[in-house]
Formats: sequence, structure tokens, C-alpha cells
Amino acid sequence: MSETFHQPVDAAKVPRFAGHATFMRLPAVPSAKGLDIALAGIPWDGGTTNRAGARHGPREVRNQSSLMRSTHHVFKTEPFRVANIADIGDLAVNPIDLLDALRLIEEGVAEIAGAGALPLCVGGDHLTTLPVLRAVARQKQVGLIQFDAHSDTNDTYFGNNPYTHGTPFRRAIEEGLLDPRRIVQIGIRGSVYAPDEHDWAIAQGIRIIYMEEFVGRGVEDVMAEAREIVGQNPTYVTFDIDAIDPSMAPGTGTPEIGGFTTREAQQMVRLLDGLNLVGADVVEVSPPFDLAGMTSIAGATIMFELMCILAREIEKARKATSRP
Repeated sequence: MSETFHQPVDAAKVPRFAGHATFMRLPAVPSAKGLDIALAGIPWDGGTTNRAGARHGPREVRNQSSLMRSTHHVFKTEPFRVANIADIGDLAVNPIDLLDALRLIEEGVAEIAGAGALPLCVGGDHLTTLPVLRAVARQKQVGLIQFDAHSDTNDTYFGNNPYTHGTPFRRAIEEGLLDPRRIVQIGIRGSVYAPDEHDWAIAQGIRIIYMEEFVGRGVEDVMAEAREIVGQNPTYVTFDIDAIDPSMAPGTGTPEIGGFTTREAQQMVRLLDGLNLVGADVVEVSPPFDLAGMTSIAGATIMFELMCILAREIEKARKATSRP
């Protein structure tokens, strides 16, 4: 079956600086029909409250993803041989109408889910995750594993504005998209607006693992708890690039020192293996603030790690259904 799956351009035949810029150098296709995993860009940062620029993230992550090769060196997984994966382009957005943009993004992801594919998206600011969740959780609440410097469960900004990149998961809980008892946020750190800023989230049942706790416990212990929290019920994964320390990922809208190393980030994503994942995203890559493309490289690498986890999930499911 893998012979019919889309394959990336071979860098040994076509150099990485040549050809079309697509995610992982895969073919660009018009829809998710026939795909197992649909790679999509969400070039929108209308929820940004300070340093805009994440709208340019998908394009530059595509560019840097040419550095990815075809096999995961730890799992030995060849994602493009066990799952049908392609770049379906950027979802439609409206850069001057926030509510319309959220509607368009939701419709785009609903088409992916309706085609039977798992969405793997690149933002865009973190508000883009809200319409993605509206699409993937239409039938059933999902759990959430969130790698982030910020909880993003604030209520309103600048008066009574409920939709910013600091509010998506509060809205998602209020809309019944997320089961708050199956949410774990890892890496939260930095100054906050008030001492009680996270009280609402904790009261809902969200497990917040602050960076200080993460450092004391380590990757494996923290991820064991995260896996226990979400269990084997449907779960979405969101990776805000500001979870990584700005010394390694400076190109983001709200950098916070004291974050994960890129190595720790890879280790954590690999420990998602075997969970029941319904999709994932990488958000807040902001090329205007980047240096030498290093944040976009980090984003592309985390995207590849997530893609391999999703592909392994698909491979296991396919083998299970093919057994006599």
C-alpha cells in the first residue's frame, strides 16, 4: 500500500534549496481526500495582543522543513511509507475580520476531519487552535496536552474582547470542546497579570505543571503523569513554540526565558507515542523575530516529531484491522 502513498522529494536528487516549498517536501494536494494526515498552514495572527508576525509562520516552517529526512532515527519509523500524508496548503483566513477568520478555519479543519484525515496544522497565533478544536470536537469532547509558556485561559482583553491568543482554552472549555479534567499544561512560567491568574483554570480541573516542577521531576516522570491524565480517550496536542527557551527559539510573539531545551521538547513529544490523538498543531512561530531561521527549524522539527507519532498511530490501527 505504501507504494501508492505520497512521497517527499529526495534531497539526494533535488537539493533542499530547489523545488516547491511544501511541508516536508511532500506533494501539494487540493484537499484531504484519501489522506491519513493532512498538513495545513493557518497563516493568521489576528488574536495577537502585542508582537504580531505568526501569520508568516507556515510559509517559513515549510521552507525549513526541507531539512527533515524520511526516517525517524529513534523509532526507525518511515512515516511516508506507513501513512498517506500531503500538504493541503493554507486554510482560508480573513486578516481583517476575527470572527470570520475563526469560522473559515473551523470549516477548513472540518473538511479535513470529514475526509477521515488527522489534521496537523502550523499557525498562526494560539487562537487558531480554538477553531481547530471546534472542528475536531464536534462529536465528542477531547482531552488536551499543551506545551506552552502560558496557560492561555484568561477571560478578556482590552475591555470585553473574549478572543485573543491568551484566551483560547477558556473559550474551548466554556464551549464544551475540552474536558478540563483531561487537560495538562506543561512548561507554564513567567510573570503573570495577577496572583490569581490561573485560579479559574485550576478550579476547572486543569493540571498545570509549571516549569519549576518540570525541572525538578524530569521529562519521563512528567510525561507519565500527562499520559495518565488524558488516558486512551481522544486527545489533541498543541505545541506553542514559546514553550522552548528563547535562546533556542527567539522568533515568537511572547518569549519567556527559562523554557525547555529543544532536546527536552523532542523527548516529550516522543513520549506521546501510543495515545489516541485526533490531531495536533505547532503555533506562534513568528519569522519577523527569528534569527537564522532557528525558530522555524525548531517548529518544523517538532512538526516532524508529531507527524511520526500520528503515523505510528495510523500504522498500528491499520495492522489491527488487517488481522484475520
